[in-house]
Amino acid sequence: MATSRLAALWNHPAGPKTIHFWAPTFKWGISIANVADFAKPPEKISYPQQIAVTATGVIWSRYSTVITPKNWNLFSVNVAMAATGIYQLSRKVMHDYSSDAGSKVLEEHH
Repeated sequence: MATSRLAALWNHPAGPKTIHFWAPTFKWGISIANVADFAKPPEKISYPQQIAVTATGVIWSRYSTVITPKNWNLFSVNVAMAATGIYQLSRKVMHDYSSDAGSKVLEEHH
């Protein structure tokens, strides 16, 4: 039973013998780095970087559901990217526009 499942994974069109497996597998590094940055102070978070991470995650999540072969590894890594990007953006927005920090941001822009 386990052997047939391993053989099915190994021989899948998006399995470990293809780039369709390895590209999203290595892309997990971006999401892991973003999770590690949860400890980073919010003032150090970059809006452009997190917008790019979020947008990439959303766009490629959708794309990964319409391509052939279906690539659930690609889908899951991009959902994780979108989720971590949204979380980081929410931390940054809450920090920049909370009572004390928000007044400083508004003063800087005016």
